[in-house]
Amino acid sequence: MLLRRTTLAGLGTLLAAPALHAQPAEWKPDRPLRLIVTYPPGGVTDIVGRIAADPLGRELGQPVVVENRAGAGGNIGTGAAAQAEADGTTILFGTTAMFGVNPVLYANSGVDAVRDFICLGTIGEVANILSVIPSRVQAKDVRSFIAEAKARPLIYGSVGNGSSSHLSAAVFLKEAGIDATHVPYRGSSPLVAAMLAGEVDFGFDTTATSTAHIQSGAFRPLAVTTVRRASALPQVPTLKESGMPDVDLGIWFGLFVPRKTPPAIIRHLTAALERTRTPQTEQRLQSAFVDPLYIPQPEVDGYIRASALRWQAIAKDARISVD
Repeated sequence: MLLRRTTLAGLGTLLAAPALHAQPAEWKPDRPLRLIVTYPPGGVTDIVGRIAADPLGRELGQPVVVENRAGAGGNIGTGAAAQAEADGTTILFGTTAMFGVNPVLYANSGVDAVRDFICLGTIGEVANILSVIPSRVQAKDVRSFIAEAKARPLIYGSVGNGSSSHLSAAVFLKEAGIDATHVPYRGSSPLVAAMLAGEVDFGFDTTATSTAHIQSGAFRPLAVTTVRRASALPQVPTLKESGMPDVDLGIWFGLFVPRKTPPAIIRHLTAALERTRTPQTEQRLQSAFVDPLYIPQPEVDGYIRASALRWQAIAKDARISVD
């Protein structure tokens, strides 16, 4: 079932929002749209972007073509989308990192996703999973893992300095009152390879990239970082359930356009995106080990801002610098 969050305050905002009032003219795209994905092909961001693009194109009556613009932690693609004409034909596939981590890691980049974009809607969410290597770690739950980490030095891997993987580990270590040696890899594939080779004791990586290895028994999952259990791994508890009630570190995906985009265009794109929320799309997301995430439109901008502030605070507290 799609995750739905509604509040009376959100309903009031909906009734009051001028952007949702009827407009004299209705906009429709007259040419293909491009969806800028800020990471290379093949990763979870690219996969989810393509899952979103297909039904959106059908609803709009024009193809939505994925354009991968990788680099600088997503800033290259974000900057390109910000500079594009605000005519509704360029959409940014946004992630938690662009809004919550990059403003800290790339403070002088000139790219400000929160300032420059408005969210059409959220698509999905993944958790990072605390997974240990069975041949190197005896612990089978978070409590015994903390005890083991206090008894001997451990090594953990992440998908890179400043990544959600790294920051999830930083939050966990602080909450647990333990330390471990960090080895940053350059992406999920190198991290997974290192974990499979037994180069590290544990790591944090997403459900999208870890689930198959958990199912095979190569990784032992101890907890997920989201406040809800991941549908791909319902048997794995959350860190909140494991004694860390303040940890809620979901990684969301959504569609964005520049804030200067005319309201009629935003309304049309938002309505088209709403119509793509079907059981078929939900199944495609879950097949990629991604949980569908639906935040009602009146609440979505506040949700994005609150998430950004939370991740920015974590990044500042961790004092992480870019490689």
